[in-house]
Amino acid sequence: MDVFMRTNGIDWTRCVGICTDGAKSMTGKHTGLIAHIRKMCPSIQWLYCSVHGEALAAKNKPADLLRVLNDSVKLVNFIKARPLNSRLFTLLCNEMGSEHKALLLHTEVRWLSRGKILTRLFELRHELQQFFEDNPFDLAASLHDEDFLKRLAYLADIFSALNELNLSLQGVNVTLFNTQDKTEAMMKKLRFWASCVSENTLLCFPTLHEFLLENDVLLGVHFKSLIIEHLNQLAEQLRKYFPPIDNSQAWIRNPFEVSLPVTQLSFQEQEQLIELSSDGALQLQFKRKPLVDFWTELMPSYAVLAKRALRVLIPFATTYLCEAGFSALTAVKTKNRLRLGAVEKDLRLKLSSIVPNIGELCAKMQAHSSH
Repeated sequence: MDVFMRTNGIDWTRCVGICTDGAKSMTGKHTGLIAHIRKMCPSIQWLYCSVHGEALAAKNKPADLLRVLNDSVKLVNFIKARPLNSRLFTLLCNEMGSEHKALLLHTEVRWLSRGKILTRLFELRHELQQFFEDNPFDLAASLHDEDFLKRLAYLADIFSALNELNLSLQGVNVTLFNTQDKTEAMMKKLRFWASCVSENTLLCFPTLHEFLLENDVLLGVHFKSLIIEHLNQLAEQLRKYFPPIDNSQAWIRNPFEVSLPVTQLSFQEQEQLIELSSDGALQLQFKRKPLVDFWTELMPSYAVLAKRALRVLIPFATTYLCEAGFSALTAVKTKNRLRLGAVEKDLRLKLSSIVPNIGELCAKMQAHSSH
């Protein structure tokens, strides 16, 4: 990495943060990537990817729910892993006028996989019951078991909620403050949902609520305690990966409503913060602009304070851009283009937010040389 930085003339002192997953090859104190980078840039800040943290927090679940998840995956694989079964199931869905025509495969690598596969499986449960009448499978009886279907409906709801959290953590302009706000809200909602379930209120889980009403099924004492246990466990796991918000950085989020003085700032930084918080024109700009853009535009007039704020805002809170690059490369370098050598230009075009003017580019090119 040092050779690449030097070859391209990139100054290590300009590197303020690095975001990785929790692999030992990345976070090792002596031989990991972070250790090697800190030899070049000791002041660099390491952030753990929020999306990876959320995905790991959602992995732990009670054994009863884990069994339902594993059985659901096996049910899907029985159809998806066999082309004939997959085609027959599609024909059955067409005949029954189903909204969906196929199941979805579960992949651990894909963060949104569990929520989507469970939701689709529950929505096609009647089609699956019909399919397994002509195609026997040892787990087919589960689709007629009310306890299994209740747990499946709950898992579909909770993982759909986690998918929404996951998507909210992704994006180009996501900062550390955004991820803190989203995860704090999710932890509070989990605690709130647990209290609602204890009072037999299931509006927070629409799929489960609708299933119980349609089939006139009771939640059950054991299943209620299981849901409460899972929600509390999930909240604890999220807290493990997302510690409480540090209020020492509150002046960055809103410099106009912070209590002065701020002891963490130097004398010069506090002076600039006082001047900034008293500027009414800047307060109007603050309400209309993204936080990063606001502090970036303050560099000429409040250089010392803005530089400190940007060292917190600029580091990536997730590895979203890296993952998007891998996905783009997978889409570009397909099996039909295996001999594609250098993919830099194609990948740059794929990842760029600039939309090319194809008509103008074609007009500048001569299709055939003149004779």
